[in-house]
Amino acid sequence: MGKKNSYLMQTVQHSEQTLKTALISKNPTLVSQYEQLDAGERRLLNKAFKPDNDLFGPITLHSESDWITSHPEPPQDFEQFFSDPSRKAPSPEKRSIYIQCIGSLGNTRVISEEYIKWLKGYCEAFFYGLTVKLLEPVPVSVTRCSFRINDNTQNLQIHAGHILRFLKRKKPRDAFCIVGITMIDLYPRDSWNFVFGQASLTDGVGIFSFARYGSDFYSSRYEGKVNKLQKVSSSDYSVFDNYYIPEVTSVLLLRSCKALVKWIEDESADTPGVGTEHSREDNVNLPKPVEAFKEWKEWIIKCLAVVQK
Repeated sequence: MGKKNSYLMQTVQHSEQTLKTALISKNPTLVSQYEQLDAGERRLLNKAFKPDNDLFGPITLHSESDWITSHPEPPQDFEQFFSDPSRKAPSPEKRSIYIQCIGSLGNTRVISEEYIKWLKGYCEAFFYGLTVKLLEPVPVSVTRCSFRINDNTQNLQIHAGHILRFLKRKKPRDAFCIVGITMIDLYPRDSWNFVFGQASLTDGVGIFSFARYGSDFYSSRYEGKVNKLQKVSSSDYSVFDNYYIPEVTSVLLLRSCKALVKWIEDESADTPGVGTEHSREDNVNLPKPVEAFKEWKEWIIKCLAVVQK
């Protein structure tokens, strides 16, 4: 008989006093910012301290493999985060976020361009006040990164650390940070199965993969699998030519972004691609697939109602 999983769902919940101690800082710089909050912003902030509020619920742990359970870390309050010497803040000289696409993000050029534009628009809304700039997409071969076929999933993976090294060389002078995005799975070292992303706070570079955000990634029918017996040369990047790209569904877009009402409702970006070459597919308007954002949108509307009460 198999071993019965005795793990029961658990919740991480703290008292009002514990939350206030962790979230409210006595740092003079932050105190001055707290004092500038208007009545609505204070109401929303206070919601975070109430264990029984309807906006910020406790964290539910479903299994022993959940990150909090399997990767125990010392707690960090907001004061520690704010004072961390590794934490960088934008300056007048460095106020731009650069997005570098590595490989295609969509299964056609136009879809890829639209997806990048949706992500750019979301980034501009979330990091309000910073400029978001798109760099020309590059194929995997340009990065000169190592790659492999994963023994478990039989799909291609590129080395996250090598991509960071490439991005560091490309980082523009006015960049607050440069972020690489890709639909190809990542691994940080040979002994690891995979990683969603990796970043260097001190260098201001990061790489993130949306490969596992597709609904079929863990399916036995996943079309990104590569023949396990295929010999892959460390310098032959042709293996990435026409490599499988998952469909940009509403769920994948939701997992790529967190909801912002204006961004969800804004249709101004739903125009054809921005490339200089045009084909018949460029004449198709691509509606932003946001149907999966319903729950997030309702939550933000509730938060706005508290602020605007």
